[in-house]
Amino acid sequence: MSDPWLHIVGIGEDGMDGLVPATRAVVEAAEVIIGGDRHHSLTQTVTAQRVAWPHPFDALIETIEGLKGRRVVILATGDPLWFSIGARIGRAIDPRQIVYHPQLSAFQLASARMGWSLADVETLTVHGRPVEQMIAFIQPDARLLVLTTGAETPSQIAKFLTERGFGKSPMTVLAAMGGKDEARFDGLAESWDHTVPAFNTLAVECIAAPDAALLPRVPGLADDLFQSDGTMTKQEVRAATVAKLMPMRGALLWDIGTGCGSVAIEWMRAARYARAIGIEPRADRRAMAAANALALGVPKLELIDGTVPEALDGLAPPDAIFIGGGLSRETFAAAWQALRPLGRLVANAVTLESEAELIALHKDFGGDLVKLSVHRAEPVGRLTGWRPLMPVTQWSLVKR
Repeated sequence: MSDPWLHIVGIGEDGMDGLVPATRAVVEAAEVIIGGDRHHSLTQTVTAQRVAWPHPFDALIETIEGLKGRRVVILATGDPLWFSIGARIGRAIDPRQIVYHPQLSAFQLASARMGWSLADVETLTVHGRPVEQMIAFIQPDARLLVLTTGAETPSQIAKFLTERGFGKSPMTVLAAMGGKDEARFDGLAESWDHTVPAFNTLAVECIAAPDAALLPRVPGLADDLFQSDGTMTKQEVRAATVAKLMPMRGALLWDIGTGCGSVAIEWMRAARYARAIGIEPRADRRAMAAANALALGVPKLELIDGTVPEALDGLAPPDAIFIGGGLSRETFAAAWQALRPLGRLVANAVTLESEAELIALHKDFGGDLVKLSVHRAEPVGRLTGWRPLMPVTQWSLVKR
């Protein structure tokens, strides 16, 4: 293995003056410096070939590899490995060829400005990503630090908070932290009207009104939070289903027969960076699933038009599979073959025919077979009685 040849340097608003001597020497010795316009302006005293972020951005790795053999420095903001370009480059180029030079991150600076313990806040980024993904983190008394997309992002987040009953939440925008132009803007979500610089970090302290929407990250959201045509995995069964699927950080779910997307959405909300692909042949249900995903803070839910098992061909191997519709032995065989080792498969059935298929599959492959019966208290005239939902047979197993 050759010595490291690529340096990724975190830099703050104080530019070269904020770098430790060893890192400053690396930048000053660079033959090529790659970065954005802001990064180049912070290092303009250094004589080197300048390269802007390529367009499209995916061309960055090819650009970097074409410079191997020269003294190359890539400039990033703050900590290159915290929601920054360093992690992306490290996935494409052997990290042993890279030297990282971290600077104070925007999160560290923001927590210091706010007097918040960084261990007690949620650190998020919506920079270049759908702003709606922060919705899943709106919880009573939560503290959020958010890397924004631009000047308009705080107003968008203020709207999300207000619509969900968190309008009294204090918001602070911190701009150009650590530099001579550092600025701070304070206000409440419900009355936010500041015009702020494009490069900023947002701090939110979530304060819930008595009628605020409670959207926990654990599975079991209320049914009425989802747009649905009535065909959906109900709240109590959904909670048990997602628990058996075991959401984990970055894991991928196939939701076969996704309907309005309730299981896939709960899966994605339950673990950071969890992903899901919903397979649904009906366009109206895919539209409902997309709307539900946006409203509940998981806009990256991927939806595919197709029928199983044909639609499964070519999909990334999943860590978990839910079969809520289209159950057949052929579908199970294709899904089971694609499932990664230690993957979890859950199938629910409400009809006698589907139940018979689950019983036969359980006999052949083992796993757990349970019958879930839910009764909800509802008015019966002037009194109250138990009204049963359709019982659900659930089969689950882990691929060993």
